[in-house]
Amino acid sequence: MINIAFIVFNYYYINKILGDSMSSKTVDLTKGSLLAHLRKLAIPASTGAFFNTMYNVVDTFWAGQLSTDSLAALSINFPMYMLIMSLGVGFSGAAGALISNAIGAGNERGARTYLSKIITIALASFILAGTVLFFFLDDIFILLNSEGAVLTGAVSYARIIIFGMPIINLAYVFSAALAARGDTVSYRNALIAGFVLNIGLDPLFMYVFGMQEAGVALATVTIQIITSIYLLSRIWKSGGFKGIKRPDFIPDLKAVCEILGQAIPATMNFLTMAVGTFVITWFISAFGRNPVAAYGAAVRVEQIALVPSSGLNMALASLVGQNNGAGNMERVKKSFKLSLLAGLGMMVIILPPVLIFGKHLIGLFTETEEVVRMGYNYLLLQGFTFYSYIILFQSNSLLQGLKKPAMIMWMGLYRQIAAPAAVFYLLCFTFGMAERGVWTGLIFINWSAAVITLIWAVHVLRQKEKDKIISQIL
Repeated sequence: MINIAFIVFNYYYINKILGDSMSSKTVDLTKGSLLAHLRKLAIPASTGAFFNTMYNVVDTFWAGQLSTDSLAALSINFPMYMLIMSLGVGFSGAAGALISNAIGAGNERGARTYLSKIITIALASFILAGTVLFFFLDDIFILLNSEGAVLTGAVSYARIIIFGMPIINLAYVFSAALAARGDTVSYRNALIAGFVLNIGLDPLFMYVFGMQEAGVALATVTIQIITSIYLLSRIWKSGGFKGIKRPDFIPDLKAVCEILGQAIPATMNFLTMAVGTFVITWFISAFGRNPVAAYGAAVRVEQIALVPSSGLNMALASLVGQNNGAGNMERVKKSFKLSLLAGLGMMVIILPPVLIFGKHLIGLFTETEEVVRMGYNYLLLQGFTFYSYIILFQSNSLLQGLKKPAMIMWMGLYRQIAAPAAVFYLLCFTFGMAERGVWTGLIFINWSAAVITLIWAVHVLRQKEKDKIISQIL
């Protein structure tokens, strides 16, 4: 009990140090400087995303210190964790879009009701999915060729993660609800504090309590419980539940359809990303272990480089949501253009150091010269497609904020499964480019996906403008 009290105290204290300075009041994003709003939303979100990435690095480090089998057990859990996260990502997308649009329309009561009903539907979905996964855990890991100590460790880790699945995913929903009100600082504070706590909790549960792989999972669940309580308190202070009563948590058919209509595309897009990782790995693995290791190391560098853009994604979704709800399409259009320009500026700043020092960065993960060479070739080629990620993600945020997310799901299927299956096969085997066929194929796939999504997003935006003009005339 003393340890738990100490953890909670430190979590609260860290948040105070970070500056719990954002007002509890909802920020009106329909007025004022768009650049100022974008900066105030994006910078905290990007900072939080960076520490969330480093959180996972801490888990990997401590598992590697335990044993190679423990590291493998956590690695084999990656698809399972992605599956669990996909539901949280989906419902957080729904929360962000619906709440921000309601706030922009001046319907504060509607915003609060949306959150209440999303919590109920999301919890029911998390519990149902977790129950199904729990009973098939052994079969899933055996299907992934796990056995012996790796299988035991993987199952012990997954059981605790599944048990904490509702809490883990509710944290995503709460963070989106706050972002819709213009608060990305609270979640940033939570992620930084969680990263710091994880450094101590992982070894505490793994070694002192002797829980091994399960200790990593328990540390994650413990931190997520505290995170959810903290974020819930921030929502309460912002008036997010003011006037809400028990019947407001009971969803009707219309609410279920509306919420799932926003959540399913985002969930499916995230799932296709997980499947896409397996597709890429399958093609690369045909050419030996070195290309697989090179891809794994290079992608870590690439993901860290893309972290700042994730803050732009969240900021744009909130800006678009509130202004779309207010019917101010001119501000929606300007927000989108401004975020694309900001993303271009990020690329100009981030990309050169990544390409110049790429070999040294990849060398942090491996000492094999051939792996470093292959990984650096990947980074050099991906330099041509870096901005395509920003265009794609920003277009997705625009569509989410406009409450038109269906294209996100279909483009995910194209970018992660359909196009890679055809393009990689053609380049890798027909043209004999080996692993470079994957590196090169990604340029075509990502740019084609970005351009198609951008064209569709602009089309939807223009259609919204036309609909507004027609409604004003009528």
